[in-house]
Amino acid sequence: MRSGWRASSARRRFSPRSIIPTSRPFTGSEDADTLEVLAVLVEAYENEHIAILPPDPIDAILFSMEQRGMARADLQEVLGVSRGRLSEVLSGKRSLSKAMIYRLVDQLDIPAEILIQPASLAQP
Repeated sequence: MRSGWRASSARRRFSPRSIIPTSRPFTGSEDADTLEVLAVLVEAYENEHIAILPPDPIDAILFSMEQRGMARADLQEVLGVSRGRLSEVLSGKRSLSKAMIYRLVDQLDIPAEILIQPASLAQP
């Protein structure tokens, strides 16, 4: 450790308040350059250390329903299935059929890549 270096001064110099501007910095300014470097570093760290797994198909369906204000009866109509079949699908006892996947992609805009994965593989 260098003489004269203090952790408290480093904390003040690199505290979130000192590196995150309160307003948008001018292009080409020192603050803009600092913010750009930090964004690149954060992105590189996240790409290396944080795996973003695809959501579970059932969670994706439930999220989409919630965002649209849909009830189970609405989803039942979209999928063209009985209440019992819908319950089996949402509880994970039954897999989505190809016809259900096509309807979910078409009507709820859920990516097919999310829906075709087995529910057990989506979450560790």
